Amino acid sequence: MDELSPIYRNAEIYDALYEGRGRSYEADSQTLVKYIRERNASASALLDVACGTGRNLRSFADAFEHVEGVDLAEDMLRVAQKRLPGVPLHQGDMKDFRLDRRFDAITCLFSAIGYLDDAGQLNAALRCFGRHLKPGGVLVVEPWYFPDNALSGRVMGDVVTVGGQTISRLSHTVVEGRAHRMTAHYLVADAESGIRHFTDLHMLSLFSRHEYETAFAEAGVASVEFLQTGRDRPGLLIGVKS
Repeated sequence: MDELSPIYRNAEIYDALYEGRGRSYEADSQTLVKYIRERNASASALLDVACGTGRNLRSFADAFEHVEGVDLAEDMLRVAQKRLPGVPLHQGDMKDFRLDRRFDAITCLFSAIGYLDDAGQLNAALRCFGRHLKPGGVLVVEPWYFPDNALSGRVMGDVVTVGGQTISRLSHTVVEGRAHRMTAHYLVADAESGIRHFTDLHMLSLFSRHEYETAFAEAGVASVEFLQTGRDRPGLLIGVKS
């Protein structure tokens, strides 16, 4: 999906929504650090692809000597830079970014990989990750759902108040072929500006586990493990580069 949805051009609203929903960035990051250390005890450099506003990266910065981030959305990086002064952050497409170093670990979280349109793009992205990963490096990808566990007709809703701003999000997700079409409506209100509304459309590919494993193999990452991560979470794919 080449065009960014409005929420990724409204980074403060994105941040406030997930803060209000109680997203456990720090706990999630600590678990991921544990998984990485179990596979590469000496890992010291990490790259977070699709780093968003930098909440996971903030915790990674406490655990690794060197961290960097990549994201397509300029506004998300603007907020991440405030959160992570001095950390190298790069605007780039996960399919073809080019950095001047390799890393001991690469993460791609929050199902950002699902925005790739097809298996060809998935393979291109994982090859790009592989080029930036040292031998013995750990690759962690949080996928979107697989075709065999993707629900259709799902409605979800949240209302949160953070910093004097109230945000309502209502979403409807349906399966269309090999993708989830998610439509989300936002109402954002505060005392000074009143109420505004915008709508997001997200198309998230339903790649099979075999397609993910093939893409990992093309990146030189073998023995891919799939870990369950709890209710309403799609799990994790973890491998080590040979």
